[in-house]
Amino acid sequence: MGSLISYSGISTKIRAMERWRISDAQFAQMAALESVPEAVHFLMKFPPYEEIFKGLEEKDLHRGMIEQQLNLTQYQDFAKLYKFANQKQRSFLGLYFMHYEIDILKTCLRNIAGNREQQQDLSLFDEFFNRHSKVNLERLSECRSIDEFIENMKESPYYGVLSALRAKGGATLPACENAMDMLYFKGMWKAKDKYLSGKERRTIEDCFGTRMDMLNIQWIYRCKKYYNLSAGDIYAVIIPVNLHLTKEDIRAMAEADSPEKVYGLIGSTWYGRLDIMKEDSEQGLEKLSREFIDRIYQITGRKEPYSIASLNSYLYFKEREIERIITTIEQIRYGVASI
Repeated sequence: MGSLISYSGISTKIRAMERWRISDAQFAQMAALESVPEAVHFLMKFPPYEEIFKGLEEKDLHRGMIEQQLNLTQYQDFAKLYKFANQKQRSFLGLYFMHYEIDILKTCLRNIAGNREQQQDLSLFDEFFNRHSKVNLERLSECRSIDEFIENMKESPYYGVLSALRAKGGATLPACENAMDMLYFKGMWKAKDKYLSGKERRTIEDCFGTRMDMLNIQWIYRCKKYYNLSAGDIYAVIIPVNLHLTKEDIRAMAEADSPEKVYGLIGSTWYGRLDIMKEDSEQGLEKLSREFIDRIYQITGRKEPYSIASLNSYLYFKEREIERIITTIEQIRYGVASI
């Protein structure tokens, strides 16, 4: 009864917001359109997207602007849910927010590394970030070097890991991105024990543990296929947390002498018993991993609707919807048939 009472308000809000989720059939309709303006007009039939695209002219519909506006809907949804959340739920949401924050920071870093002017108008996010973040987006958008970027992170939780990289002379773009990702995943994994208990903790373990396992499998495969890294170097870039993968599984894959051997070893892990790895290719591995993670989030969200699972599932699938919209629009832009 306690969960029902504490989650009744926010669960009702989530169900109302889910009414505007884009269905597979609607995505198929959008994919059949012939131009980006047509696709944006189609999206505007859905209230969350009508709000963010209203007033934009056709000349503004380049990829950067569209992604910026779509990301804004994620932050708006987060803010709506945060408003309805109690203190316990806000603790979880505060940690989840790091994911959005890191995405923005990566954009800034990539622009710096590529010597590009800031392509996104980060001022759009100021109100949201001022409430939830210690990062100054305006200052970061003006940075012209990674060193300057790190200096402007002093008040944030990322400064420690980034400054440590700089002290060792290893503050490259990939290293900085990896360090922030590590901080996020390890923080979420520890926080579940601090803020959650019972079924809610197991929900987060299932969802985030599966994602970390799958990311580690994919990263090991890519390290073998593209970079020929040693086992020691691989251990340094993978997430030091696992759910169903054992230390022996990780060691065997890291020490494998080819990506094909990695695939063979996946079959002997817990995930191999589920028969989810059917295609011997990077694209097949990524697709099947995503499908399996989707299934975990669907199951936990439906099984425990009056728990942290409802928040966790909604935010995850909102992000997936945004990814799918961006992919569909780019296929329309370049005349590529959807898969």
